[in-house]
Amino acid sequence: MPARPKPPHPTLVLFVRHGQTDTTGKVLPGRAPGLHLADSGRAQAQEVAERLAALKRVDAVYSSPLERARETAAPIAAARALKVVVERGLLECDFGDWTGAALKDLARRPEWATVQRYPSGFRFPGGESFVEMSSRICASVVALHDRHPGGVVVAVSHADPIKAAVADALGTHLDLFQRIVVSPCSVTAVLYGTGGPAVLTVNHTGDLAGLAPS
Repeated sequence: MPARPKPPHPTLVLFVRHGQTDTTGKVLPGRAPGLHLADSGRAQAQEVAERLAALKRVDAVYSSPLERARETAAPIAAARALKVVVERGLLECDFGDWTGAALKDLARRPEWATVQRYPSGFRFPGGESFVEMSSRICASVVALHDRHPGGVVVAVSHADPIKAAVADALGTHLDLFQRIVVSPCSVTAVLYGTGGPAVLTVNHTGDLAGLAPS
């Protein structure tokens, strides 16, 4: 009787939120082009590259197409002599007509309560729904796993897509994803295997040398 084929080794995906910009915490920048890292964001990007350098291996570095994400990914890739590969599935949510609006103004809108408490039922006017964003990031994760079975992949993205990926990995309903915190240049590690995902850390800003499933 032939031996059963061994299941593929799990893939470790390290989600990194981009570093701070001049608008972080002030406006909803969305997909508007031309937004670059602030000086503090560039320092954060260098620091997260140094933290990730403690890992034994990184096989690939992927990034959202937006400038602030690619600028965060650049020092991470350079430390490994890798090239940054743009992955459109890691793109920020399309906020449509709300793009560029001040958060303090959006918080006064009646729809803001839906964004926070019932995101699965909300679509940004002229833009994307949270459900579509979640489906997109999750499909991107599957693609990364298929490309790098048993590998270690860095995926530089944005707060909402990373939070949606974490919610999916935890089996948590999308309506609870706003309870997850993902800070600039934090690392969120999820191990994707045949038995399902295992969330190793979320919003990690410290030493990554001991990162491993228990």
